[in-house]
Amino acid sequence: MSPASPELISPRSPRVSAARRLGKRNFRGKERLFLAEGPQAVREAAGHADTLVELFATLDAAERYADIIGEARAAGARVHLAAEQVIADISTTVTPQGLVGVCRFIDTPFEEILAARPRLVAVLAHVRDPGNAGTVLRCADAAGAEAVVLTDASVDLYNPKAVRASVGSLFHLPVAVGVPVERAVAGLKDAGVRILAADGAGTDDLDDELDKGTMGGPTAWVFGNEAWGLPEETRALADAVVRVPIHGKAESLNLATAAAVCLYASARAQRASGGCRTVTKA
Repeated sequence: MSPASPELISPRSPRVSAARRLGKRNFRGKERLFLAEGPQAVREAAGHADTLVELFATLDAAERYADIIGEARAAGARVHLAAEQVIADISTTVTPQGLVGVCRFIDTPFEEILAARPRLVAVLAHVRDPGNAGTVLRCADAAGAEAVVLTDASVDLYNPKAVRASVGSLFHLPVAVGVPVERAVAGLKDAGVRILAADGAGTDDLDDELDKGTMGGPTAWVFGNEAWGLPEETRALADAVVRVPIHGKAESLNLATAAAVCLYASARAQRASGGCRTVTKA
């Protein structure tokens, strides 16, 4: 993209003001729009059908990421060239990367997730830190999970920090939001999914679960608050409360690390002989 005299959008433009307001949750909810910042997130948004509404780009970013600009336009998004200060005003990062996209909400109704008969699901039951939420979503995507569920007690999926921490994974798999944990567990159980609550004080050891061969079927992991884990009433809903064993001297694992361990343990068990992902040839 190299127009001779590109026209920069005015900092006082209503489009800039509208995008800036999306940094606040109440405006995101009202407009059902959110921000995706940086080349990776914008590229993923452009490739997700009917998601990217408009894109703000500095002149430098428009030249450096001309392919992304082209993908955005092909997706029907309005592209605005903007001064660096405009991008800084819209962005929620300390060092913006020159691209900020405005996207439509893309969460999936919980009923659609159940209807797809998922085999691996991450349920964020009381996760309040947006960075952790986005990182767990990224881990779930990497482990091959079919869905993520954020309960009504968890952070906003579209918080800019959560979107950034997902590094594009938000656009890769279905995510349901605002589901009461009781409903999430009941629905997944009815769909034939075993519920495992991840908790450092769990009575069952992850290594023992793997050794017993009980993790090869459809599974949902329920992850709790970063500081105090899962409340007793949530643990009571699970088929088992599982702890990640600490073999060294570390006091504990942080939420995202524990989630990665649990999800990959399930993914490996499901792909082993007899697991729910085993392909049987006729």
